[in-house]
Amino acid sequence: MHKVLIAAPCHAILKERLEKAGYTIIDFPAISQHEFESIVVGVDGLILSTRIKVTADILQSAVNLKWIGRLGSGLELIDLKAASERGINVQSSPEGNRDAVGEHNLGLLLGLMHNITRSHLQVRGGIWIRDANRGTELGGKTVGIIGFGNTGQAFSRVLKGFNVNILAHDKYIQGFGSEDVKEVTLNELLQQSDVVSLHLPLNEETLHYANDAFFKQMKKKPFFLNTSRGKIHHTEALIQALKSEIITGAGLDVLENEDLGSYSEKEQEELVFLSSHPGVLITPHIAGYSFESFFKMSAILADKLGL
Repeated sequence: MHKVLIAAPCHAILKERLEKAGYTIIDFPAISQHEFESIVVGVDGLILSTRIKVTADILQSAVNLKWIGRLGSGLELIDLKAASERGINVQSSPEGNRDAVGEHNLGLLLGLMHNITRSHLQVRGGIWIRDANRGTELGGKTVGIIGFGNTGQAFSRVLKGFNVNILAHDKYIQGFGSEDVKEVTLNELLQQSDVVSLHLPLNEETLHYANDAFFKQMKKKPFFLNTSRGKIHHTEALIQALKSEIITGAGLDVLENEDLGSYSEKEQEELVFLSSHPGVLITPHIAGYSFESFFKMSAILADKLGL
C-alpha cells in the first residue's frame, strides 16, 4: 500500500482523490520539521505548503518518495535539483490561488490610496477627520508589475476596470505585451510607475531584490506592494524608502521573518515602525488563502499529480 504524508492543511477533495488512487494518508498538517524528517522516510508521496523544508539530505533518506505536491506557488523550500536527480516529480498549483492574490493586492492598494484603514481606526477612537484622509484615485495612474507569471497576470486582470496604464517587467518571459499591458525594462517601470507591485519567486537572484538601489530608481513616489515573499524586499531598505519619502506607502502581505515570536530587538523595532506607520498596511500572508483558493489549489494539484 502506497503512503502519502499531508504536511499542510488541504481541502477534502485532495484526500478523496488520494484515497481513490489507493494511497494510505498520513494526515499531519501541523507537523514540525523534526517530525517530518522522521516520517518522510517511508512515504511515496508528499503534500506541502509553506512551512516544511525539503533538503537534499531529506530526499536522499526518503527512498520511496516518487512525487511532491506543493499547494499554491513557490518552490523555494524544496531542493529542486536534488529532486530532479532522484527522478521525483514536483508539482505546484499557482493557478489555484492567483486570483485571490490579485484581489488581495488590489484591496491593499485601494486601502492605502483611500486611507481606509487609517480613517476607520480614527473613527473607532472617536476622531472624525476628513481633509487629512482625502483619497487618491487609482484611475489614470500607471501600475508597474514586476514578475508577469500567474499572480502578476491576475493582478493585471483585476486592474482593467480602473482605467490604468499597466507596465510589466519579467526577466524570464518576453513577448507578453498586449493592448492592455506594456512590456518594459525594470528601470523604465521604476521611473514611470505610481504603483510598484512584486510578483516574484524567492531564489538566490530575488533575495532582497527590493533593496536601496531598487528604491532609489523610483521617481514618482509610488505605492509599493509585496504579496509574494517577504525576503524579496529588504526591510531596512523599505523603511528607509518610507522615511525619505521615496515611496508614498507600502502594502505587505509578507515579512522577511513571519515568526513574530522569534524576533530580535531590531526586528521588533522594524515591525513597530511599519505597523504604526500611517502609510503601511500589513496582512499575515493571507493573500492567496481565500476559501475558494483553498479548494482550487487542492483540486488542481490532484489533477497535476494524475490522481
